[in-house]
Amino acid sequence: MARPCVLLKYGELMLKGRNRGKFEEYLRESLRHAVAGASAPVRISQRPGVVVLSGAPVEELVECAQKVIGVSVVRPALRTARTVDDTVETVLQALTERFGSPEEETAKRRFAVRAHRRDKTFPMKSEQLAAHLGSKVVEARGWPVDLSNPEVEITVEVDQREVFVALDKLRGQGGLPVGASGRALVMLSGGFDSPVAAYRAMRRGLRCDFVHFTGAPLTGPSSTYKAYALVRQLDRFQGDSRLYVIPIGNAQRALATAGAGNLQIVAQRRLMVRTAAALARDLGAQALVTGDSLGQVASQTLANMATVEQAAELPLLRPLVAFDKEEIIAEARRIGTAEISKLPDEDCCSLLAPPRVATKTTPAQFVNVERRMELDELVPKLLADIQVHVPGAA
Repeated sequence: MARPCVLLKYGELMLKGRNRGKFEEYLRESLRHAVAGASAPVRISQRPGVVVLSGAPVEELVECAQKVIGVSVVRPALRTARTVDDTVETVLQALTERFGSPEEETAKRRFAVRAHRRDKTFPMKSEQLAAHLGSKVVEARGWPVDLSNPEVEITVEVDQREVFVALDKLRGQGGLPVGASGRALVMLSGGFDSPVAAYRAMRRGLRCDFVHFTGAPLTGPSSTYKAYALVRQLDRFQGDSRLYVIPIGNAQRALATAGAGNLQIVAQRRLMVRTAAALARDLGAQALVTGDSLGQVASQTLANMATVEQAAELPLLRPLVAFDKEEIIAEARRIGTAEISKLPDEDCCSLLAPPRVATKTTPAQFVNVERRMELDELVPKLLADIQVHVPGAA
């Protein structure tokens, strides 16, 4: 009797050579987290180039697997004994479950069989097995074969101990498993950009924590609520996310009092990256991630981005630097953050903003203002007021 399961394929991991085992362990850890809340215990089995999930209902396994970064293809499948006769029976069973019995069928669907042997000791070669199975489908259902543009594609994979039969090929998140590339701290605003940048960083294997700067006490808590909701949504892709909220309103007012003038926005950004870098070092993160997109707003000109980066003291990663706004919003819709980002809030970046923002700054322009701010004392004070949230645990 064939049993249901889900096959997971990965793309980039196949290119990792001797390091593949390390990447696969990160992937298994992500899978264990993804299926932790399943309605039944889930078995995760590693095979050469594929992972097999079984135990819980297939629909539930598919939903969990499609959230896991590092998985490129998700295939609901039936697994059966490693014989030609059992494989034929399972192919016909899969077709009956999907399309009903041959007697009930009114349409003749064009089909193709794609067979692949991971174990070359199977008695038939891949082409022979595909031809044999195809002849049995023609005999049982009368369907025409169409290898170029089939309506139904039957995939058969021969493993060392069993055979898998699948009719569907679903898209996974792709990328590298979370954690495989290290750890980063995302500077999260309430807009569209930074959540998408965080997701893109995760897809490159970075485990991300999040820091949100709020304008408190000069603003209310609305931006913190948004940041919390955004991290909760992004937590589906990695688990165990932490959100660090830092009130920066008084420091922003001090910058204005210190004479920042049209440098106010860039000065705020420099203060934020200094503070974020100090927090990142405490957390063991190796880089900062921002949602900057080149030329999108006045503070994101090339000159201003360079000025801000000079204050970072850690690598400042910008996954969206060459994205336009439409591309960012489309990605936000796909990962489920767009509707949250639309919600109104009090953005600390616009607090005390000058009528005109300087677009061609240099680090030298900030020496006097930052000296008056006594940054060596200010950054620890900001970190002392930090609030820590664990959105995924709620």
